[in-house]
Amino acid sequence: MITNLYLVRHAHSTYTPEELTRPLSDQGFRDVDKVTALLEDKSIEHVLSSPYLRAFQTVEGIATLLDTEIKLVEDLKERTLSRTAVDDFPYAIEKVWTNPNFSWEGGESNLSAQQRGIKAIQKIIKDYHGKNVAIGTHGNIMVLIMNYFDKQYGFAFWKQLEMPAIYQLSFDGEHYMHTTRILD
Repeated sequence: MITNLYLVRHAHSTYTPEELTRPLSDQGFRDVDKVTALLEDKSIEHVLSSPYLRAFQTVEGIATLLDTEIKLVEDLKERTLSRTAVDDFPYAIEKVWTNPNFSWEGGESNLSAQQRGIKAIQKIIKDYHGKNVAIGTHGNIMVLIMNYFDKQYGFAFWKQLEMPAIYQLSFDGEHYMHTTRILD
């Protein structure tokens, strides 16, 4: 049986330094309707999300349409780049993508964040075998997950990724088949 995971990068958010409670912006809330409409015909049976508010809010429309609850998955949260704010974000993010084992103080390397994300995805594949699942998540962790299965999804891909974005990862049992762009 085929399992389809619809990875949904959250819509645009209003920046706050607090990751957990950062909400969607007005534009982000408008984009929730677009996400909902694109997922509406995908026979979604379950909705999961990172515990971060902006990811949850992005998939809330499809959950409401399906009259289902959103299950939070801690390991789908965004990667921690550093314990403190970085002075030069473009440099800091490129450095971790260039060296998968490198991490800034208190942050996750690409490898450790990817392993966390893949562990969550493997559990989802087992728990929701043969189902279509919408998953609210974040750009870096989403691309790290996609990169695990297909190396074409890397730093250059992440840099051009829009908010929101939806990519379908399809699995036959636990075997990765392909990735399909739904919205970007």
